[in-house]
Amino acid sequence: QVHVVESGGGLVQAGGSLRLSCAASGRTFSSYAMGWFRQAPGKEREFVAATSESGRSTYYADSVKGRFTISRDNAKNTVYLQMNSLEPEDTAVYYCAADRNYYQITMRNGRPDYWGQGTQVTVSS
Repeated sequence: QVHVVESGGGLVQAGGSLRLSCAASGRTFSSYAMGWFRQAPGKEREFVAATSESGRSTYYADSVKGRFTISRDNAKNTVYLQMNSLEPEDTAVYYCAADRNYYQITMRNGRPDYWGQGTQVTVSS
């Protein structure tokens, strides 16, 4: 089992950057694929980015490709989401998720086993 906690959200102007962090508990962090999702007001939660257990494979939603970068540090049990060139449309609550199966994070309608409580990102125009 793994427990994840997000941090790093906040208010930023359009064009700015933020880095989100997701700290995970447990000694088996490196056995879990990790992902970031987001949910804007009135919209369904959507996939943002994923990284495989080792970090060698990553996958992004088209809407963030080239602007966001997911990475992980297995020694620190932490996954990051570097967000650059932020747009007002990126405003949402961002959630970290974990699953032993990479495809539960990347596939449409996947259901990762573990979720954080979310962190708010607000991009002003």
